[in-house]
Amino acid sequence: MDTLILALDLVGTFVFALSGAMMAVRRRLDLFGVLVLAFATASAGGILRDLLIGATPPAALHDWRYPAIWISAGLIAFAWSPWIERLDHPVRVFDALGLAVFAVAGTDKALGAGIGPLMAPCLGMLSGIGGGMLRDVLLARVPLVLHAELYAIAALAGASVVAIGNVLQLPAVPVTVVGAALCFFLRLAALRYGWHLPKALQAPPGDGSG
Repeated sequence: MDTLILALDLVGTFVFALSGAMMAVRRRLDLFGVLVLAFATASAGGILRDLLIGATPPAALHDWRYPAIWISAGLIAFAWSPWIERLDHPVRVFDALGLAVFAVAGTDKALGAGIGPLMAPCLGMLSGIGGGMLRDVLLARVPLVLHAELYAIAALAGASVVAIGNVLQLPAVPVTVVGAALCFFLRLAALRYGWHLPKALQAPPGDGSG
């Protein structure tokens, strides 16, 4: 399982870094800005998760493979963004894949650190949404998790599959794959069909303005 968690973490780092870097390219940031967005998107969620479970220093800050991956992803996006853009909605697909991979890897890592099956999915969800939130804040956008089609809920669903599988003592690898697939396809389906949580009713003009 340790090998699987590491592999998922590295895959998630790459796709999230590519997602953040592509957003930076679309905003016409320079190379430094692209790399900053790649790092923030790829690392924020994992660093916060590791700090909360006491895995210090966080893997993203002491394992050379993490910076090698997010720097590579940033350079790929910077150099070949026109070709990447030819894919069908590349940023959304990369973001959904990173969300799925980080959600299940974060849950597995939290369970391995002794976090109970009730809170471990929450840490998995936090792993998945943390990088995207920081990316959106740096780009002066309302974070997707606060208004977009099912995002955090998709991560929580995939993470919960992992926690339930752990409680039932099911084989860890298939359960992790199923959890990641559920999160990924739930997120893509939400994008395709516009699924989202209920939104607050709009206040009448001038109401509460003082």
